[in-house]
Amino acid sequence: MNTNLSKPQITNLNAPTNLVGQFLIAMPSQLGDAFERTVVYVCEHNASGALGLVVNRSADVTISDVLTKLDVVDEMSIQYAAHASESVLVGGPVQTERGFVLHAPFHEYAATIKINDNVGLTSSRDILEDLARGQGPDKMLLALGYAGWSAGQLEAELARNAWLTVPADEHVLFETLPRERYQQAMRLLGFDAAMLSDQAGHA
Repeated sequence: MNTNLSKPQITNLNAPTNLVGQFLIAMPSQLGDAFERTVVYVCEHNASGALGLVVNRSADVTISDVLTKLDVVDEMSIQYAAHASESVLVGGPVQTERGFVLHAPFHEYAATIKINDNVGLTSSRDILEDLARGQGPDKMLLALGYAGWSAGQLEAELARNAWLTVPADEHVLFETLPRERYQQAMRLLGFDAAMLSDQAGHA
């Protein structure tokens, strides 16, 4: 497993080789691009590249809207489904029409990636059917699209201090509002987001 950083660090030159289960926190140097002030939860990271979900940007639709559009079950059932009123997330710029469910506890569906013993990422319809029937996971985020990096791309971004990394906290991931996750993720590193503006470019 990845180890916690012993103290707040701006440089990522000693970042873990495998970032699965970690938060990537955008540095101010990413001002004006697609990842400005984002928190990305890394779901896959290997020699072929990396895949993650932006977890702090909400779309203008709810999980109920998605369930209704997919005609998973009757609309009356959907109204009472857990998580139905929660916002869908904008998970990233790749395949924005495709849905991804980050969930805990881990359960294997038709297309599930095991992130750790408690968290999985599912991209198949069956998890939404379970959710609509009241049999879905206790904790979940539904995102449209994902963030992807080709081989070596994320490592290069880390080397130029585009991201901070910190082991993800499930409370921040599942139990805080999307708009609060950037600040809360920063606190895992031990400092306020406002401090970055003064230190950006001086790693």
